[in-house]
Amino acid sequence: MTAPTVETRTPGRNVEGKYLTFILAGEEYGFEILAVHEIIGMLPVTPVPHSHPAVRGVVNLRGRVIPILDLRKRFSMPPGDVPETCIVVLRAGPQLLGVAVDAVTDVRMVRADEIEPPPLFGQEVDVSCLLGIAKSDGRVRILLDAARVLSMEPLASVPVPADIA
Repeated sequence: MTAPTVETRTPGRNVEGKYLTFILAGEEYGFEILAVHEIIGMLPVTPVPHSHPAVRGVVNLRGRVIPILDLRKRFSMPPGDVPETCIVVLRAGPQLLGVAVDAVTDVRMVRADEIEPPPLFGQEVDVSCLLGIAKSDGRVRILLDAARVLSMEPLASVPVPADIA
């Protein structure tokens, strides 16, 4: 007997699997582990003039320049009280992009029966980058679609470095 798939904003997509979970603004989120390239400690971020406000800047990762997205600004959250401690580097097609997070918590298997589709809040709330809401151990974790988080308009202003274009 196979587990039922969970209906999400991507019809027919089964979102069961392993997730890297992390804390941002006191809430727990997760990216599918296959989208995660690596986790690094916080590095100095160089601002990029004329970039979108959700793009914090770029970092030098072993000779490779990668853009860093500010998820708080991307999700219209207030600035954090807790300093971000690490960067989750994600792969978006041929490009690597980082997101600064407060802390990485775990890599965990999320079963289909633990996941509900994102609630509908009306047109004012964009839930297109949510895969679902996972409920386990008395906690709620918001599962994010890395491709949608990273491919949205905020990153359009960041040039692709020549070494990975």
